[in-house]
Amino acid sequence: MDPAPVRVSVIMLTFNRPQYIGRAVESIRSQTVKDWELIVVHDGPNQEVETILRHWETREPRLRYFRRGAWGNIAEATNFGIRQARGRFIAILDDDDYWRAGDKLERQIRFLDEHPDYVGCGGGAVCIGEDGAELMRYLKPEQDQQIKARALLANPMVHSTVLYRREAAEQVGLYDETLAGFQDWDFFLKLGRTGKLYNFREHFLAYQIWHGGGSFEAQKRNTESALRIVRKHGKHYRGYVLAFTMAWSYYAYSRLPLGLRQHTFSTLSRMKKLVFAQRG
Repeated sequence: MDPAPVRVSVIMLTFNRPQYIGRAVESIRSQTVKDWELIVVHDGPNQEVETILRHWETREPRLRYFRRGAWGNIAEATNFGIRQARGRFIAILDDDDYWRAGDKLERQIRFLDEHPDYVGCGGGAVCIGEDGAELMRYLKPEQDQQIKARALLANPMVHSTVLYRREAAEQVGLYDETLAGFQDWDFFLKLGRTGKLYNFREHFLAYQIWHGGGSFEAQKRNTESALRIVRKHGKHYRGYVLAFTMAWSYYAYSRLPLGLRQHTFSTLSRMKKLVFAQRG
């Protein structure tokens, strides 16, 4: 007998961050919507991560843990999770972040149920340091027209805030596993060609900034992916010339001497969030 379907499948990837997993899981369990499953895809050698999640399995029957022998990139691991999913809707939550709003899923489900022409919706984020203190907060453009007007310039949605229709994700072929970075940006551009997108004017997510984050190490491959993404979607969205110029500039910046990038990366990253999102 096939397992019973659920309303929402939450996909969480984990690799080597055991210190934050419990916080992320608790933020899902605190949701007002209870009809969900949590699919945790674990790639990597960290035994502590497995120990924590095996313990969670005994406490939370809605958690489904998959320890994989073969490692995949973010797109491949997310696609694996989606293929295990039983939910009509897919939500994403990184293992080091957490949802701030207890009614996040409830509001997003209601919105998509009431607006069948929309394929996905997200919200804003509060960036926090390792001590939990707020560093900055930002929102993404709200309405579909605003989102798509700027979607080629920067990622139009915050990945760990989104809820989207599984059927629509399957229709666009899920996440592109050939991209080395920015797979979520490419996915939203594909998704936006099949229906409308919406961002709530609320900070749904606490986004963890920490010294073990991979943003700096992944910079080169992200800039290479950005150039591919802009070329790939340029004829479907506005602002191709500006978007390509920006992507090429980021690519060139990633080739600068390491010391210079180490001193400027954090500041430039925060500036980009403020320029291409909206403070609030």
